Amino acid sequence: MSDSLAAISRWLSKQHVVTYCVARDSHPWCANAFYVYDPQRVALYLLTDPGSRHGQMAGSCCPVAGTVSGQNKTVALIRGVQFCGELRLLEGEEAREPRARYCRRFPVALAMPAPVWEIRFDELKFTDNTLGFGKKLFWERGGE
Repeated sequence: MSDSLAAISRWLSKQHVVTYCVARDSHPWCANAFYVYDPQRVALYLLTDPGSRHGQMAGSCCPVAGTVSGQNKTVALIRGVQFCGELRLLEGEEAREPRARYCRRFPVALAMPAPVWEIRFDELKFTDNTLGFGKKLFWERGGE
């Protein structure tokens, strides 16, 4: 694992809300969700209703972009990730372990019938002003 990906992974593992955006027929839509991060797959797992607006737009698989950000008011402490990748509905056996991980982190999800989705990152940009104003770390799948 590269130093950049290791730093990004540590930070993503400590956060819990992602904003992700999908589009259909040139109409974009964003959604927020709690997530659990998988550093081995460099992916997030989340639950969402396939009948929601963003679920219908995504279908079973689609391109996705989004952000994970902290809520600091001090510019010197700003940190956040921008990403692009693929949003994919997980089914059957493939969903079992990600759902278990998700439910361990968010036990209320045990009562939710929503399926598990994976955001598989293809590109990450991490802005970390704690390392210096405007400091950015980059990672691309296949470019490690």
